[in-house]
Amino acid sequence: MSLFLRKPNIEGIIRTLVCGRRQSKRPISQKDIMSVCHMVRSVFLQEAMCLRVNAPICIVGDLHGQFEDLLRILNTSGHPPQQSYLFLGDYVDRGHRSVETITLLFCYKICYPDKIFLLRGNHESEVLNQVYGFFDECKRRYTVKLWKTFVDCYNCMPVAAIVSKRVFCCHGGLSPHLSCIEQINQLKRPTEIPSEGLLCDLLWSDPHHTAYGWAPNKRGVSVSFGRDTIERFLVRNDFDLICRAHQVVEDGYEFFAKRQLVTVFSAPNYCGIFENSGATMKISENLTITFDIYPAKNSTPHTSTLIRLGPRESGKVFRAAMRIKNAIKPPRFQRSSEY
Repeated sequence: MSLFLRKPNIEGIIRTLVCGRRQSKRPISQKDIMSVCHMVRSVFLQEAMCLRVNAPICIVGDLHGQFEDLLRILNTSGHPPQQSYLFLGDYVDRGHRSVETITLLFCYKICYPDKIFLLRGNHESEVLNQVYGFFDECKRRYTVKLWKTFVDCYNCMPVAAIVSKRVFCCHGGLSPHLSCIEQINQLKRPTEIPSEGLLCDLLWSDPHHTAYGWAPNKRGVSVSFGRDTIERFLVRNDFDLICRAHQVVEDGYEFFAKRQLVTVFSAPNYCGIFENSGATMKISENLTITFDIYPAKNSTPHTSTLIRLGPRESGKVFRAAMRIKNAIKPPRFQRSSEY
């Protein structure tokens, strides 16, 4: 019988990862992880490249192998299916427990495909893994064959989502090649991340405070986009907000362009040096948006910002007043310009 036909005990793997102590470098066998990858790949291919999901939902940004912080989020907000989730990508690289991070999320996706949604980030990439750590982690703890199996899954993941017809979500940002949302669904899978074009931009682009229209990206990949570009995109598609990840921000979330775009970053004390808070964004059934803040030090999370996306009239959106509480601001913070 083929290895990939062996069906693992998914619930047992979840219990081991969530409840078990880290007693060995291989808490889950390679055979089981490879079977999980094979199963979740089929689930991804049944989904659209641009997902349509409904609130209530919790949106999670970059995790980068910080497995303990993933558990902290799940223990605070609830594990699936108690809570629905949309993850914006970058599950691996840099952190020391990328295997556990992405395996647990894949298992939840298999068990509860309508409760957890996983988008691809720019680090779900064969090229970046070989530079930023996940390739080395798989090789050290398991084998290169396992890493190649993960890469095959990356190439099938969706890349964007729309929440309750109001919030557009992706890992990176907008693209000059994006005229209508249906273009995203026309992207073919499986696929590598190209060096330019629509798919590249959705995973790599960044907002820029001084840019007008489109500008070169200081990362050397993709583009930067200005406030005017954001506003045109929202009006053209009848959206209220863009939610993306991809950049470490001081409080775990950061608004841009008069609160028309928000960056969510969920890995506190990123790489052990940034002293940033992490955050998740929750959208309630009545479209109230709050942010749970996870301080760099392992203290109690707290809720920071409240937004209400109000009713529409003649295509216009009426928003209630926003109440913002100050989040913990670590000293000496600098925005990351790395990949």
